Amino acid sequence: MSTVQPPKPYLTGHYAPVADEHTVTALRVRGTLPPELTGRYFRNGHNPRPGVTPTHWFRGSGMIHGLRLRDGRAEWYRNRWVRTPAFEHDAPLMREDGSIDLAASVAGTHIIEHAGRLLALQEANLPFEVTPELDTVGAYDFGGKLTTAMTAHPKEDPVTGELHFFAYSPFPPHLIYYVASADGALIRSEVVEGAGPSLMHDFAITENHVVWLDLSVVFDPAEHSGIPYRWSDAYAPRIGVMPRTGPARTTWYEVEPGALLHVTNASEDAQGRITVEGPRYDRAAWETSWKWWVGAPGHPNTPLTGALGTRWTLDPATGKATEEAVDDLTTEFPTINDERLGRANRYGYAVAFPGAGLEEYALVKYDSATGARQLMPVGPGVMPGEAVFVPAEGGTAEDHGYLLTITSDIVRDTSELLVVDATDLSRDPIAVVELPRRVPGGIHGSWIPDTDLS
Repeated sequence: MSTVQPPKPYLTGHYAPVADEHTVTALRVRGTLPPELTGRYFRNGHNPRPGVTPTHWFRGSGMIHGLRLRDGRAEWYRNRWVRTPAFEHDAPLMREDGSIDLAASVAGTHIIEHAGRLLALQEANLPFEVTPELDTVGAYDFGGKLTTAMTAHPKEDPVTGELHFFAYSPFPPHLIYYVASADGALIRSEVVEGAGPSLMHDFAITENHVVWLDLSVVFDPAEHSGIPYRWSDAYAPRIGVMPRTGPARTTWYEVEPGALLHVTNASEDAQGRITVEGPRYDRAAWETSWKWWVGAPGHPNTPLTGALGTRWTLDPATGKATEEAVDDLTTEFPTINDERLGRANRYGYAVAFPGAGLEEYALVKYDSATGARQLMPVGPGVMPGEAVFVPAEGGTAEDHGYLLTITSDIVRDTSELLVVDATDLSRDPIAVVELPRRVPGGIHGSWIPDTDLS
């Protein structure tokens, strides 16, 4: 007797994929859109084609949802799959001869702008360029100079405009560091010695250093979900600090076992100490969350369990790392005002998941100066996405700006773009843009002002 397998959790509820592409103009706005929000908000995420069930949440085809805002109007919404060889022809990442097809991307993790180009990112592959209307241009390799994959979490220095990124691999060389100039030329490529075969999804920069995360989730060919990494108690987790200029000599700091998918920020002080923050997983949190990501029996109801805000301080004088909990909420998708990226920041934002006393999803704001935490519930059955910070015109403080987040409401089967006053999450949204369809829960996005595409 055959048994009917239950649907994968990443194909249901907030994450149920949409089956087609739309363009809708003249969207209804409740409230008033700030006129300085003239540009595009794009958000990427995994959206398998109808009839396709990927073996892992992260393997679903990338679909970008976009809104065009201008002069207080919401001019259009559109959603488009990124048309990569993996989407169009089911091209596998691994060819029959054992080589990697860097163009066979799902391109479903992030979308950024750099030097006037829009790049859809997936860390095992080359970036894919798309137009401001979300048509796919094709794989982008920095004029032939990028011959490896590219992280989905590059960092653009707010002072120099340089784009810092990396490629990691389970096979030597495990880690390569890259820098692209503000005008988009690849100007540095260097192997980072001493790195291991860990899952290095994100990293950090400070004003003078690069921070590498060589932690407890490592390559394991016995993992058959299509993402061949597992937690290892035998692997010695470390955080590395490398100067941004000069030879790539990394100082490694031993840390407690853990995993970190997303860095909130990192900075250095006058004594040369490096501080790194982000939602940390212990083994139980990682393996429980992984059950949801692969649809294993006994998976939880939400994709994230037990990721707790954590701060590491790396002291070159002692060669030691200290670790402290920042909060007890389960959070992910941390963001800041990117004008403070790599420098000390006071405020951070994140999505809070049910658990640790919360029954529903919420946005959360942290104030590191006072230790205060402010929650913004979004309502029963509603989930907010990553909150992208946009500075207010003429703002004089770090939190003078707006948070942009797309919500998924599975009760009403709708979605909205919320524009929230980042100074005070207790206020009602400044504006709400009603979207013509429910947008599935996604991953990362960016606000791209018109001035960056001119």
